[in-house]
Amino acid sequence: MVHVRDFEAKTSGEASRTTTTSSCGYRTVDMPDGTLAVQLETYGSDERKLLGKASQTIELDRDRAAELIHILREATPGP
Repeated sequence: MVHVRDFEAKTSGEASRTTTTSSCGYRTVDMPDGTLAVQLETYGSDERKLLGKASQTIELDRDRAAELIHILREATPGP
């Protein structure tokens, strides 16, 4: 699991393409300091041996979640 401390913009030339799709689970968790965080976890491809086992887990505290919302709104403009 990784707790995201910051986001860093990359140029479009550095983007990697994925060829796998996965579901993404989420939950809220209590942090050691008493605040809440959101955990996002992906489960890998449908061909994975251990179906349903998380392959990556990302944890966002309130500030990082707000920052990600801002990034998503800028990256996907619209109504």
